[in-house]
Amino acid sequence: MGGGGGTEEELTAQETALYDRQIRVWGVDAQKRLSKAHVLVCGVNGTTIEFCKNIVLAGVGSLSLMDDHIVTEDDLSANFLIPHDICMHGVSSRAEACCESLKDFNPMVRVAVAIGDPSLIDEGFVDRFDIIVVSCASLKTKLFINDNCRKRSKHIAFYSVECKDSCGEIFVDLQNHSYLQKPGGEPEQQELSYASLQEAISVPWKNLPKKTTKLYYAMRVLESYELSEGREPGETTLSDLPAVLAQRKDMCDRMSLSESQIPTALLERLLAAGKKEHPPVCAILGGILGQEVIKSISCKGDPIKNFFYYDAADGKGIMEDIPPTPVEQFA
Repeated sequence: MGGGGGTEEELTAQETALYDRQIRVWGVDAQKRLSKAHVLVCGVNGTTIEFCKNIVLAGVGSLSLMDDHIVTEDDLSANFLIPHDICMHGVSSRAEACCESLKDFNPMVRVAVAIGDPSLIDEGFVDRFDIIVVSCASLKTKLFINDNCRKRSKHIAFYSVECKDSCGEIFVDLQNHSYLQKPGGEPEQQELSYASLQEAISVPWKNLPKKTTKLYYAMRVLESYELSEGREPGETTLSDLPAVLAQRKDMCDRMSLSESQIPTALLERLLAAGKKEHPPVCAILGGILGQEVIKSISCKGDPIKNFFYYDAADGKGIMEDIPPTPVEQFA
């Protein structure tokens, strides 16, 4: 994948002056690619706003925000761009509440609100973007958007990110990605082939390494439970624990995995979190996601392949490379 199209257009004098420091870090060519890249964020929350801030400051070409949900008091705790008195000044969507503030970070970046439902966006709309980031969406919606990205000839990069209080998950699908790696000598061209989200979550658990993080399994159990119950992401509480434990047992039995790999205490933490985000974790996830998107657009540096997990309980970040299951296993 080559983000942001060609780089034949020169940076303006204003762009060169504004981005002078980062041009010294990643070069003029990378900055040109950034300035031509178009990013769509579906789901505006504390984590994605941290990400948006980072790529706007970096000088991405355009950023579109899609989230028609009305701002509530719960949004104020993690989303630092929403004014605390906004609920007193009429109805405003999360996207609208953040759009103008993001413009202030960098007037050279086009920031706009995209009206619509992420679960209904068509292929023509998807074609307008080079990068799509999805958050606080159902698994069904994520799979739908990821599939649309893969159908397009331009190979649109897909990311999903979720923050559940002190835990977080990032998924990356760059399809077929070429990039320059500089391990200490001359830059070397590298090629990576990514699994789709459907492939990555369909790998039989018995085929995964024994050291696979427990968060990977726990997130899959919660996704499966929300899907079976018709719940929106985060619409769970501790009262759902007995049903979630039953879901865990069923999935572990089918996947030949010990239930001890998905601790009850971890599921309790995720259920208790609901839709709540922990601001410091939002900043960490948003920072990492911003860095990864810049890597994919610039085609420089080793990208995440293909899951990243963070847990503030131990302060560790873990990458997991979950390969696709061979096609015959899906038949």
